Amino acid sequence: MLELDPTLPAELGPLQWLIGDWEGTGVLSFPVGERTVEHEFGQRVSFAHHGHPYLSYEAYAWLLDDELTPLAAETGFWRLARESHEADAGPGMLPPEGEPAYGTVDAVEALRRPDGAFDLQALIAHPAGVAELYLGTIAGPRIDLATDAVLRGAGAKEHTASTRMLGLVDDHLLWAWDLAALGRGLESHASARLARQTPKGPES
Repeated sequence: MLELDPTLPAELGPLQWLIGDWEGTGVLSFPVGERTVEHEFGQRVSFAHHGHPYLSYEAYAWLLDDELTPLAAETGFWRLARESHEADAGPGMLPPEGEPAYGTVDAVEALRRPDGAFDLQALIAHPAGVAELYLGTIAGPRIDLATDAVLRGAGAKEHTASTRMLGLVDDHLLWAWDLAALGRGLESHASARLARQTPKGPES
């Protein structure tokens, strides 16, 4: 049974360990043409809660060079994957109506899969004109995601698929990202180890 912070919406129970700010370092290594691009980088990641049954996500990375050159940025939303309900907000700015379908821990527990995990959805957007829709699972302190769709604008470089794994180990957030891009299939792309910077809990 989930142990839920009473200040959070019940649907965030499985994701509540993510909430807060994380910072640390990682390694990028990916083949581009005949060479392999390799760099060490710093990264700060934030998962925030604003009273709704999803987490907002922001990540910013920089090269560990003398200038701390900006490297990459992402933003998005993470939530349990489930069927829509008439009490959900949207589309657009339409507010929710009625009692939430998953407003209690018991109701959220009904979404747990036979293997003990919950289905998860993450939408991640990149400033170069790429948006990734991930589907996967969250099982305790481990998340496994794979892209269900990748949307690219006309000016974006080729990027066809991704998988991501995140885990909580000794109160550190560890993540690994495999990428299919630039004519290559899924290959190891980057990984990092981030330390918690703020106590977990709801954001105001």
